[in-house]
Amino acid sequence: MSSIDRRTELYDEFRYKRQQLNRLLPSTLNPPFVLLSPMLILFAVFLAFPIFFTLVLSFFVYQGVSAEPLLGINLGLVYITIPQVLDLQFVGLQHFERMLSDSVLHQSLFNTVYLFAVLIPTMVIIPLGLAIALNSALIRFRNTFRSLLLIPTAANTIAYSVVFVAIVAEGGLADSLFVLIGIDPIAWLQNGFWSRNLIAFMSVWRWTGYNMIIFLAGLQTISGSLYEAAEIDGATRLEKFRYITVPQLRPVLLFIVVTSTISIFKKFAEPQILISSGAPLEETRTIVYYIYQVAFQNLELGYGSALTVLLVVIVSVISLMQFRVGD
Repeated sequence: MSSIDRRTELYDEFRYKRQQLNRLLPSTLNPPFVLLSPMLILFAVFLAFPIFFTLVLSFFVYQGVSAEPLLGINLGLVYITIPQVLDLQFVGLQHFERMLSDSVLHQSLFNTVYLFAVLIPTMVIIPLGLAIALNSALIRFRNTFRSLLLIPTAANTIAYSVVFVAIVAEGGLADSLFVLIGIDPIAWLQNGFWSRNLIAFMSVWRWTGYNMIIFLAGLQTISGSLYEAAEIDGATRLEKFRYITVPQLRPVLLFIVVTSTISIFKKFAEPQILISSGAPLEETRTIVYYIYQVAFQNLELGYGSALTVLLVVIVSVISLMQFRVGD
C-alpha cells in the first residue's frame, strides 16, 4: 500500500470516528461554543461575576471576610479553609446618597477631571505633531527617533514614578538645573498644584511615544494621491491637514481619545508614589486611589463598590459621548 493510500485510509477512519462522536453528543451542543467554553468560563468567573458582585455590594454594608473559618476541607495533602463571610446589611441607596455630601470624593473627582482636561489635548496634539514630523521623508534617522520616543512606554509604572520623585525631590536634579539657569526651584512635592501637574507630565512622558506610533500607522494608510490631488487644486499645508489628514485619522483619533480617557480615570500608581513621598494628599488623590482607601484601608467594601459603579458610569458616559462625536 502506497503512502498516499495509507493517508487516505487514516483520514477516512478519523472522519468515521468523528461522525460517531457527533452522533453521541447532544444535538444542542454547538461545536464553536464547545471550543470557546474554556474562555467563556474564565470570563464568567474572573470578569462577569466580579462585575455583578460589585454591583450587588454597592447596596450593602460589607466588611469582607472573617478570620473565623466557615468550612474546612481536608484533601489529604492539602487542607482548604473557606473563610466566613461577614454579615451583609442591605442599605439600599444610602451609599449613593452619601456620595452627594462626600467632600473627599468631590475633591478626588476634581483632581481626576483636571488630569483629564489637561492630558487629553496634550496626548493628542504632541503625538500627532511628532508623527507628522517623523512621517516626512525630509527627516533623517526617522526610525531611530521613533524608537527613542517609544522607549518610555516600556518603563514600569512604579519604577519611572520613583525616578521622577527622585528627580524633583528637594535638592534633586530638577532643582539643580533650575538654579543653573537662574530659576527658583519648584516645590513639586510640597505644592498641591505642582504635584498634580507632575502626574500629568509623567503621563505625557510615558504615553507620547505610544500614541505617536498609532498616529504614525494611521498616517501611513492615507493614500498619497489625495495629497497630490489637493496640491493640484492649490491647497495649502494647513488645508491638506484639515481636509485630508484629520478626516482620514478620525478612527485613530477616536481610539486614542477613548483609551486615554480610560487610562486617565484609572490613575493609581503615580498618585500613590507621590503621596507616599510626601505630596499633598488632597490635591493628588484620584478617584481610583480614593476607592482603594475606602475599600482596602477602611474596609468599607460596600461604599467602595458604590464608588466603583460611579466610576464605571462616568467613564462609560464620557466614552459614549466621544464615540458619538467621533462618528
